Amino acid sequence: MASTLTKLLVHVAFSTKHRTAIIPDSIEPELYAYIGGICRRMDSPLLAMNGTADHVHLLVSLAKTIALADLMLNIKRDSSKWLKDKDAAMSDFAWQQGYFAFSIGESSREALLTYIANQKQHHQSTDFRDEMRAYFRKYGIEWDELHVWD
Repeated sequence: MASTLTKLLVHVAFSTKHRTAIIPDSIEPELYAYIGGICRRMDSPLLAMNGTADHVHLLVSLAKTIALADLMLNIKRDSSKWLKDKDAAMSDFAWQQGYFAFSIGESSREALLTYIANQKQHHQSTDFRDEMRAYFRKYGIEWDELHVWD
């Protein structure tokens, strides 16, 4: 019997609701580890994660049996609950409704790992919306400014 072999690398980015700068630096390592656990549970290893106080980027190796929408539902739902339980100051925390996801090839992996690692420096001069607009253009994604942000 033939095996099914896949390598589906996905760059995912999503923000806090209304891009509120609410994620403290001090909680990032635990948050990223928690999200890594969700990914492992869903057989979709988290290869890299980083972000700022208002958004995160992930590089995930998506399992052949998991839909990206299911993975994202679990990541956002479970991490939101975890953040609220972790700190009373985060009781109103919410992620944006949607997310942005882009498939990448193995040849782009190292550059993306570097990009994700350097998020804080990158966002000293570029905001999240401009960053995502650049990705939309790069990947030929049409968008409507009225409906892409919440």
